Order: sequence, then C-alpha cells, then structure tokens
Amino acid sequence: MSMLRVGVVIIGRNEGDRLVRCLTSLKSQLVQLVYVDSGSTDESVKVAIGMGADVVNLDMTRPFTAARARNEGFERMRKLFPQTEYVQFVDGDCEVSPLWLESAVNFADTHLDIAAVCGRRRERFPEKTIYNLLCDMEWDTPIGEAKSCGGDVLMRVDAFESVHGFRPDLIAGEEPELCVRLRASGWRIWRLDQEMTLHDAAITRFGQWWKRIRRSGYAFAEGAHLHGEPPERHRVKESRRAWIWGLGIPVVSVCLAIWLGACGFAMLIIYPVQVVRLALQGTRSVEENWWRALFLVLGKFPEAIGQMNFIYNRLAGKTARLIEYK
Repeated sequence: MSMLRVGVVIIGRNEGDRLVRCLTSLKSQLVQLVYVDSGSTDESVKVAIGMGADVVNLDMTRPFTAARARNEGFERMRKLFPQTEYVQFVDGDCEVSPLWLESAVNFADTHLDIAAVCGRRRERFPEKTIYNLLCDMEWDTPIGEAKSCGGDVLMRVDAFESVHGFRPDLIAGEEPELCVRLRASGWRIWRLDQEMTLHDAAITRFGQWWKRIRRSGYAFAEGAHLHGEPPERHRVKESRRAWIWGLGIPVVSVCLAIWLGACGFAMLIIYPVQVVRLALQGTRSVEENWWRALFLVLGKFPEAIGQMNFIYNRLAGKTARLIEYK
C-alpha cells in the first residue's frame, strides 16, 4: 500500500513540543502533511515548515473554529495533492501511532461504504490530573460501527467532499454533526480496536474543565437545533439531561423551599444518589468509577449554562465565539 494516497491535516496553535511530537510521528510515514496554524505566537509555523509540512496561516480577522481550520487544511491538501484518497485529521497536541494509518487505510479499502475510521485516542498523562483522566475515559468508546467520530479520524476524501466538509460556523461538536450528514447520505462510521493517537490535554485547573464542559453543552444545544427532529434526534437526550439536572431540579428545589421552608431542599438528595448509581454502574477501577460519576453529575451545571448561552446567541442574533479552555 502506498501511503502517498494519504494526506494529513494538522491543526494547532502554540502547541510547542506537542506539535514537534505530532509531526515526528508522521514524518517517516510517507504522507502528505498540511499544518493549519491559528495565530501561534511561538515557533509553531517555523517548526512545521522545517519538518516538511505545508503551512496554512488562518485569517484570524474571521472568527476561528476548528471546523474552519480543518476545511481550509483539506482544501490546501486537495490543491497540492489531488491524488489523495484519504485524509487523516489530527490535532496538533496529538501523537499518531506508527501502525494507525496503514491499519485504517487497509480497513477502509476493504469496506467501501465506510466514510470515517477512528481508533483509540488515549490521554498521554492521565495520572497527572483528574481532568486528564476524565478525558481518557470519555474517549474510550465502543468498538465497531459508530454514530460519530472525534477530531482525530481518517476520512475518505470522496465522502468528505460529498457532504461539503465540516460546518465552519460550529464552535464545537463539528465532528458528530458531520457524521450525521454522512450517515444520512448512506455512509458508515467505524471505530477500530487499534491505537490511534496519544493526546496531551494539559487540563490542570477546575476552571479549564468547567469551560470544556460548558462548550459541550453549547454543542449539544446546537446539534439538537440542527438535527433534533426524528429520526436522528441528534443531541436531544444530552440537551434534555442538561436542562433537567443542571437547571430544572435546582429551580424546583428553590421553589419548594420558598413554599415549604428548608425541607424543600431535601429534593437535592437526588444528586448524591445519582452519583452512587453511576459509580456502581462503572466498568473501570473503583476509584475511576467514583471520579467519573461525580464529574458526570457535576458537569450537568456547565452543560446547562452552555445550553443557555446557545439560546441567548440565537435570540440576540449573535455569532458564537469559541469557548477556549487552554
């Protein structure tokens, strides 16, 4: 198999050593490299050029989204290397496994209805912070046919072009939204039992985690707005849960307290009960199950805020601005 059929689009900003690791993991694999830089103030552009990548400098006078960056990287890839059949999208803070590209391409070559192939994305330092560990658990999704992929994915060029790529205006959740359109067009998404990328989340503070989850809530709301009608019902369940657990229960509790006094807050016991229920359902170590359960319940509050942010922007006619946590 010739890897010259494969192009790689890397996006990043001020990734430093993480970008070096990303480019190094790909440099020896005979793939075409395009790096899309979104206004780095470090040596990212210089490093990428020095390691053989073609560089796209995004126009930062326009609102930035990862979706727009990936689209522009893809367009440059197609212009420079029109023979490319597959494109691997990868974030600049990720290192690509040496066996991943060949495994993914071989699978796609023998399954012509597969538009996107992803594998196992792992966190590089899950032991450093609970937030890194939560990311690692979040990305451990089931093997086999999937409804969506993440930002690291091998995409069939024909399939990607047939649905006109990512929606460039989405500040988050652009990959699942793309997959909705791909599946509606008859394509399938698949996750292999194969190491794909090693990611460096570098989330060290609670505030970073909170912003990341608020962004997820925003993405759920926008996804439901775009594709919430049957049969897809995209992100409807996630949005409903955010509203119930992140806003509905607290509001009802306050109303009961106004009516009944302090005993009205007894309803809030449902939160620790939910933590226990989720922890007992976990499939990892006892400690990991409890951390995951706690933050799943706690995360409903920033998710609800993200939902309200989306509604406010819609009603006010405002353009969404990226919610950055790093």
